[in-house]
Amino acid sequence: MTTPFPFTAVVGQDDLRLALLLNAVSPAVGGVLVRGEKGTAKSTAVRALSALLPEVSVVPGCRFSCDPAAPDPACPDGPHETGPGVQRPARMVELPVGASEDRLVGALDIERALAEGVKAFEPGLLADAHRGILYVDEVNLLHDHLVDLLLDAAAMGASYVEREGVSVRHAARFLLVGTMNPEEGELRPQLLDRFGLTVEVAASREPDQRVEVVRRRLAYDDDPAGFTERWADEESSVRARIIAARALLPSVRLGDGALRQIAATCAAFEVDGMRADIVMARTATALAAWAGRTDVLAEDVRQAALLALPHRRRRNPFDAPGLDENKLDETLEEFAEQEQTQEPEDDDPGPDGPDGPGGGGGQSPDDSDGPEGGDAAAQPEAGEGGQPQGAGEQQPVRASEPFRAKALSVPGIGEGAAGRRSRARTEHGRTTGSRRPQGALTKLHLAATVQAAAPHQLARGRSGRGLVVRRDDLRQATREGREGNLVLFVVDASGSMAARQRMSAVKGAVLSLLLDAYQRRDKVGLVTFRGASADVALPPTSSVDAAAVRLESLPTGGRTPLAAGLLKAHDVLRVERLRDPARRALVVVVTDGRATGGPEPVALAGRAARLFAADGVASVVVDCESGPVRLGLAGQLAGELEGTAVTLDELRADSIAGLVKDVQRRAA
Repeated sequence: MTTPFPFTAVVGQDDLRLALLLNAVSPAVGGVLVRGEKGTAKSTAVRALSALLPEVSVVPGCRFSCDPAAPDPACPDGPHETGPGVQRPARMVELPVGASEDRLVGALDIERALAEGVKAFEPGLLADAHRGILYVDEVNLLHDHLVDLLLDAAAMGASYVEREGVSVRHAARFLLVGTMNPEEGELRPQLLDRFGLTVEVAASREPDQRVEVVRRRLAYDDDPAGFTERWADEESSVRARIIAARALLPSVRLGDGALRQIAATCAAFEVDGMRADIVMARTATALAAWAGRTDVLAEDVRQAALLALPHRRRRNPFDAPGLDENKLDETLEEFAEQEQTQEPEDDDPGPDGPDGPGGGGGQSPDDSDGPEGGDAAAQPEAGEGGQPQGAGEQQPVRASEPFRAKALSVPGIGEGAAGRRSRARTEHGRTTGSRRPQGALTKLHLAATVQAAAPHQLARGRSGRGLVVRRDDLRQATREGREGNLVLFVVDASGSMAARQRMSAVKGAVLSLLLDAYQRRDKVGLVTFRGASADVALPPTSSVDAAAVRLESLPTGGRTPLAAGLLKAHDVLRVERLRDPARRALVVVVTDGRATGGPEPVALAGRAARLFAADGVASVVVDCESGPVRLGLAGQLAGELEGTAVTLDELRADSIAGLVKDVQRRAA
């Protein structure tokens, strides 16, 4: 067995270590989500935690880790008698991102269940993690159907496996710990809320600390056992402190004053529901126990807020995470003063901690970009009509307010990753038909199976026992749901788009489509073209935040190399098809349709557009042309792409023009 890196040997990362230790003291806190860039000891610290957890007592021979003091009456291996158990180390079970549903919840032999009526159940990872840690590395990349199962188990404390009337249930209470790199995409809000605490980690910028990280890592790699032995005393000390804090936890008093501060803080940051209040209360209590105190102080409430609220506060997907610490301190001080004022009127002396914590170097909310550049307004249509312009790069313009965008989809039925944009054959969704199983049977179509078996009953010597079903009769249910797509934005940043008002509207439209892509679980990419060339501003990624940042800083000016932009996008799609052939693409070209860069720019742009049509790539042209006289070039480009064209106004979901166009299309 691999020797884990000692928890106490992790350099820095104080918030990460504290959050993990608080969950070790009080598993009711609800787990930890660790967000940060790669190479910041996220996984190392989580794996090291399991070695610090006290041993658990289990029923001998039970595959579901039942507690001998209170065994689960519905345990599939039961019933168990109460009595002495055996001690074993707490488990840390790792859930791979690509795990199957059966691997997570367990496998039920459908054939034996139908033919013999036997519940042959093999436990999955949820059973292994019961009363331990379930660790998901890159949790934001977890498939939606696995996320749904995790949500159900976390909410009910049990896992259910149900197949055509055959049901197995077992307890599944675990500490959920996930790590993720935000650059790879965000987490579904429902799962995000299930993590009790969240921590942002980053590599230290202090040279001495970085040197110590390297020194310890090299020493561990050279001699894992020897390195671990050198930290044994520190590990034992922390383990003993965890045990002592667990014993003290039931005695910790959470007074009315602290509860008022918790409630006021959650209300001030506009968190949804009541889970944040409960998690903060449990975290503050665990902090007091960890400090060896029996009373919760204001400093415990403040620290609990910093750990429990950042991922729960209301914010747009592109807002920076974290809390405004100045606002936090003001809220805590205000309600501490109210408690002091009310104290003489009450018989109860009230909770301790009336004084609010000192101000702590808070951050003001992110203000996005500075003022718009003044040069953009001076040349509203620089480069239009093919007029030669210099480099003419102009200051980036701030995007207009985003809006709810019209739903765009890829025609046909795909088989890509689960999402919410286009129709697809999926493991979950409405049943649309049946087929013979290819590999292991997962979703039985009972009616089709019966129909397949019925004609053969006389030949099989059917008795009064019922239907005789054989393997060849089994039919797999085919289901239709929604998939996520690759939405590749090809944005014209040339001089003809440089008018301040127009570019602001264009950026607002793309930002709205990015918000839509975030909600529909798409991958996004960004290609821009201006001057003499096109650039991949953002390779395809699940992080729409990164796309929004690149869009905000996008400069404009110069000629319009439309053909170069389309060819660059075609290359991006070719590479992406090799990486993920099942994910279909939707190309969104944002332009006024002008082509002025290079020799024969219009003819080259037409030939480049026909490449997309030949490959069957779905495309939409967002027509940005403005003014009383319009050339209709964006519509011509959409024709070459064999796609559709929409104006900026029609892109709005509540646009009157868009609604009229939809009605006309349906009537045709």
